[in-house]
Amino acid sequence: MPHYQLGLKWRIPNKLRSLAVRLYLDEVGETIDVGRKVKLSPRLTIGNHSGIGDRCYFQGEVHLGDYVMMAPECAFIAVNHNYSDVSKPMGMQGSAELPITVGNDVWFGYRSTVLGGVHIGNGVVVAAGAVVTKDVPDYAIVGGVPAKVIRYRTDKE
Repeated sequence: MPHYQLGLKWRIPNKLRSLAVRLYLDEVGETIDVGRKVKLSPRLTIGNHSGIGDRCYFQGEVHLGDYVMMAPECAFIAVNHNYSDVSKPMGMQGSAELPITVGNDVWFGYRSTVLGGVHIGNGVVVAAGAVVTKDVPDYAIVGGVPAKVIRYRTDKE
């Protein structure tokens, strides 16, 4: 199938992916767009008019608000290995899950990553390649590793 940027609309494959997601997940909003080759968590919820980019990855409990836009290859990782007991191998210490919550009208740039326990506010822009490890306030633009507030969308340039 040709790439999206060629300006072609692939209505049937898009509708089939959307239908498959609706059958797989419990909470899915209206008019969602799901890209190709995504890895979904059964504990993902998707708000109204939200889109998931090609090859995005979801692990654990993730809640997406309304009007969320996502570029390809974003990762939402709500599960992490425990590692505090140095007397045991890390692989034998189990894991911990901290849910990720994303507000409304949020844009995730290419290959951005969000880790467990993070709450992303409304109107946020996450720059390409950013790794979000802490909560992000409403209307912030964040970038970097780890992500930091660059400025706010309400600031005058």
